[in-house]
Amino acid sequence: MKSILTILCLGVVMTSYAQEFEISTELRPRFEYRHGYKTLIADDVDAATFISQRTRLNFGYKNEKLQMYLALQNVRIWGDVSTLSTSDTNGTAIHEAWAILHLDPKFSLKFGRQEIVYDDHRIFGNVGWAQQARSHDAFIATYKPNKNNQLDIGLAFNENAETLFEENYTVDNYKAFQYAWYHTKWDAVGLSFLILNNGLAYDADDEQKVAYNQTIGTHLTYKKNKLQADASMYFQTGKIANTSLHAYNVAGNVFYTISEAFKTGLGAEYLSGTDSNSTENKIKSFNPLFGTNHKFNGLMDYFYVGNHINSVGLLDVNATIAYQQNKFSAKLIPHVFSSAATVVDTSGKEMSAVLGTELDVVLGYKWTKDVQFQAGYSQMFATETMEVLKGGNSDNANNWAWLMITVNPSLFKTTFKKE
Repeated sequence: MKSILTILCLGVVMTSYAQEFEISTELRPRFEYRHGYKTLIADDVDAATFISQRTRLNFGYKNEKLQMYLALQNVRIWGDVSTLSTSDTNGTAIHEAWAILHLDPKFSLKFGRQEIVYDDHRIFGNVGWAQQARSHDAFIATYKPNKNNQLDIGLAFNENAETLFEENYTVDNYKAFQYAWYHTKWDAVGLSFLILNNGLAYDADDEQKVAYNQTIGTHLTYKKNKLQADASMYFQTGKIANTSLHAYNVAGNVFYTISEAFKTGLGAEYLSGTDSNSTENKIKSFNPLFGTNHKFNGLMDYFYVGNHINSVGLLDVNATIAYQQNKFSAKLIPHVFSSAATVVDTSGKEMSAVLGTELDVVLGYKWTKDVQFQAGYSQMFATETMEVLKGGNSDNANNWAWLMITVNPSLFKTTFKKE
């Protein structure tokens, strides 16, 4: 508490010199009922119910040459410690701590713990749905010659700790990455290109080595009048340990605004996969890496949210019906899932490619500028093929429901203009 008060006091003093200083917070409890979330529920287990909570305290500072941001975060499950506990299970961590140096109007350097988000979050996203979210220790150089063009060069290099000699990297994380992202926009069209070199550590011949794989692709957007569309294509090559990688991802979405309140859309995404009976020394499964994968392929997170990596891939055909009027919003999204590669059961029998259908419903109500209520319900209608991949029982009612409150007010903000 004393340290937080010290920071607050320093913030007030800094306003005498800074152009802008702000303190904000976020409190986000979420109730979940999980009866077949992420995987089909078995016959002999009951649904999980719990309340998780994310609490953040954010400090932002900005002047003509410097911008800084600090986000302190605590993630907890209600009841994970006793009412008399002297410590917390997760404690308070630094989610973000970064600075931007504006060297001139076109060139800047950003470094520190930070969220990295590009385009539609497919390859780089902040995973905001997860209470802990995602952030990287990285360095990014940005060149922005005008408002319609931007080039980012980013890199990260990770170690376990400060040491005297080289040690194996044991964190479940990438060892290093380097990337370039370029975005341009003209009229109603936006176009991005991404080249990512991702290094993963592995053990071979009694020593640790790093194998690099590359993700190369583009993302296109179009928005004019009532029509909105996007498309993307990514290829992955290189190696994961001693295995070569050849995979790809293609996606497209079209949305049309019917009226002031109603919007509808159709979409499809194909992520290549590896046959489950493959004997090739080759990975054909596309991995969306650091994306906000909860945003894609159904809200029940059966695919690519800590699972389905190096598996049979996915074909997701979906539709959207959205309503928004005043403070209320509603969205209905059905998905039809199929495998992109061959699935065989334990006897070697080839299964149908159809995995199942998921129905997602999300409701929202913005009570005030700082307070929002959201609720959702999802149902998975799975096939026997899904059973082969996930286990559990497709005949059971596999569903998931949640209720979330987000409170994120600005506690203090001031702007100082020099005479």
